[in-house]
Amino acid sequence: MHLEYEQSSIRDIARLFIERYGQRTVFAFHGEMGAGKTTFIHALCDELGVTTPVSSPTFSIINEYGGKVPVYHLDLYRLSDANEAVNAGVEDCLYSGTICFVEWPERAASLLPPDTVHVYLEATGSVNRRIRIEDK
Repeated sequence: MHLEYEQSSIRDIARLFIERYGQRTVFAFHGEMGAGKTTFIHALCDELGVTTPVSSPTFSIINEYGGKVPVYHLDLYRLSDANEAVNAGVEDCLYSGTICFVEWPERAASLLPPDTVHVYLEATGSVNRRIRIEDK
């Protein structure tokens, strides 16, 4: 699935995404710095009814959000490999059965479940983004 959107329509895209993939649990977000990973995850959390503040877990590695459903938000940017991810508790989140949004998943790709939905984001202008989604 390929989607293109402007920042102003991110809520609509998030709603469509949750309607289509809401039953899945692990989502891997790929993209360079500034591609919109955290912004899109924030919109997804809004759609899921998250009631706690959503922010990038760059330094904490894992944020857990409360609301209608619990959500884990992982940012693996500061990790060097899968062993560090295991030590940080990433595996526990990935296999918890709750929704997990993972930024920089390539740092621990071997830990991702086989049914992970991969989301590729690319900035195509100052407010435009392109999303490509790969699922099994």
